[in-house]
Amino acid sequence: MAKAAATIAFFAAAFAAISGLAQTPKPERLKGVIDTVVGHTVTAKSEKGDALKLNLADKVVVVEVIKASLADIKPGDFIGSGAMPQPDGTQKAIEVHIFPESMRGTGEGFRPWTRPGSTMTNGTVGASVTGVNGDVITIRYKGGEQKIVVPPGTPIVRYVIGDMSDLKPGAVFSVFAAVKQPDGSFNVPRINVGP
Repeated sequence: MAKAAATIAFFAAAFAAISGLAQTPKPERLKGVIDTVVGHTVTAKSEKGDALKLNLADKVVVVEVIKASLADIKPGDFIGSGAMPQPDGTQKAIEVHIFPESMRGTGEGFRPWTRPGSTMTNGTVGASVTGVNGDVITIRYKGGEQKIVVPPGTPIVRYVIGDMSDLKPGAVFSVFAAVKQPDGSFNVPRINVGP
């Protein structure tokens, strides 16, 4: 009898755990313009014009996004590049992000990205060469490397750690891992501010 009760309790706990996992919301990407900031609550308009309420974490990471150039990328820097695979095995950059040293290791690796068929590579800059169709940067990460072709005109930005004072009405923002709450608001651990 006790054995049967223990078995039922085990399966009930397992079912509850699985149900809890199924209900965990998937992180979402948000972009828009800040309307107001009150404490750790931000109201904003999404890029589609929808009203948003962002609940910033107590230790939210605020990152300023500053325009940069290919000349700012040096061997040993930690960068990320959204790209499209090319027939020759290289990746053609859609955009490039230069991380501050304090963010080294963020999202390191090679994986699918947000656009259909696109990839994201985060890692350490190795060699770079100038080619006919753009500069080629080798990005090394644990378990591999990718050659990223950066054509002229590719958006390149530098991330700089900021603070709450960077969150102002009218500022453009993006969030890569917003978790939607039952009331429709979003919990936000990190917010980027800038173009």
